[in-house]
Amino acid sequence: MERANGLNDARPAIALAVEDPGSSEVIRLIEQLDSYLDGLYPPECNHLMPIDSLRQPNVTFLVARVDGRAAGCGAFVRHEAGYAELKRMFVMQDFRGLGLGRQILERLEGLIASNGLKVIRLETGVSQFPAIGLYQRFGYQVRGPFGDYPNDPLSIFMEKTLSAG
Repeated sequence: MERANGLNDARPAIALAVEDPGSSEVIRLIEQLDSYLDGLYPPECNHLMPIDSLRQPNVTFLVARVDGRAAGCGAFVRHEAGYAELKRMFVMQDFRGLGLGRQILERLEGLIASNGLKVIRLETGVSQFPAIGLYQRFGYQVRGPFGDYPNDPLSIFMEKTLSAG
């Protein structure tokens, strides 16, 4: 039986893998994320990494696929200052409710730890309530701006220190 969101009642096959953000299917996913954020915030408050920046050697880009379809993504940037920054976390509307955001975040944290980094920082918007809740459940704490981010009333900055072991 098919649900209203087009997904079957049978348990979907979910796969997460590091992928090239420049592939056509992933570009469409990123374009949907950009469109979503454009609807929430003015352009000067959207701190988006363009695809070329996501393809740099210090960036790891993860794609979640549901039954082979790109359904969500997330990335982290390894900063020279010794921390990882989460970027481009997104799950398409049709695939929400499957726990993809949690799975992406868990996998990214594991990849960050395997890169020897202990501190994770992020910037998200004040209107992204599900994302904020996810980060809080994972132990992220609100902090001030970092890096080149301005102090923006539409931004929330968060940080988490990974535990050893």
